[in-house]
Amino acid sequence: MPEGDSVFLAAKQLHDALAGQSLTVSDLRVPAHATADLTGRQVLDVTPRGKHLLSRIEGGLTLHTHLRMEGRWRVFPTGAPWHGGASSQIRAVLGNATSTAVGYRLGIVELLPTAAEPRIVGHLGPDLLGPDWDPAEAVRRLTADPRRGFAEALLDQRNLAGIGNVYANELCFMAGVSPWTPVADVAELDRVVRLAHHLLTVNRLQHAHVTTGDPRPDRQNWVYGRTHKPCRRCGRPIRTGRLGTPPKDRTAFWCPRCQPRPQT
Repeated sequence: MPEGDSVFLAAKQLHDALAGQSLTVSDLRVPAHATADLTGRQVLDVTPRGKHLLSRIEGGLTLHTHLRMEGRWRVFPTGAPWHGGASSQIRAVLGNATSTAVGYRLGIVELLPTAAEPRIVGHLGPDLLGPDWDPAEAVRRLTADPRRGFAEALLDQRNLAGIGNVYANELCFMAGVSPWTPVADVAELDRVVRLAHHLLTVNRLQHAHVTTGDPRPDRQNWVYGRTHKPCRRCGRPIRTGRLGTPPKDRTAFWCPRCQPRPQT
């Protein structure tokens, strides 16, 4: 599932391409909305909320999309060829006189009244890249279940919205705890929450999730995706394990020396 900074960048690209212009193309290729016609309506704005994209449209409508694991929005000059997947993978097309946005493999495509947005995003915690960001509230939500594993707590969008598996693993390393360490045993949790906000903020306008400060390929992350490679701090091989319960489990990456697992 994408990180919140990737969703933020997608929202910016869609907003720049569509906002303030009337739609000349509207094609929602999902059964529930296949007959919906938004042509002639102006796109007012495209706003990210955690990992959700909210495209607000004239007339009190919102197109809610979610990328899930494989989804992606691509923007093309109107009239240019589309590329990014097979035509059978297209779930939504919104276009105007100058730009056309094509949504491939979108996990959610839902047209709803703008007033109903709280139904789909109202459960989310403070958005790391949103105007409602509140680190104290994020800490309060994380500590509500103090025995929960730290990585799973970070991934729970009800605690704070925007962290995916890359940042969950990287933050555990940077905090010096294993992904399974209980929240209650994480020192200076407020500092870790502020660090999460900083990482997503500095990466929000680029496709890479750089946590080491080094943007070079294979130097961007501490542990994520580095199975069996040497830890950048101590040299021990990075290990992997599983977080959560199938089918929603994730891969955990950690250094056994820098991030000792809790004793059971």
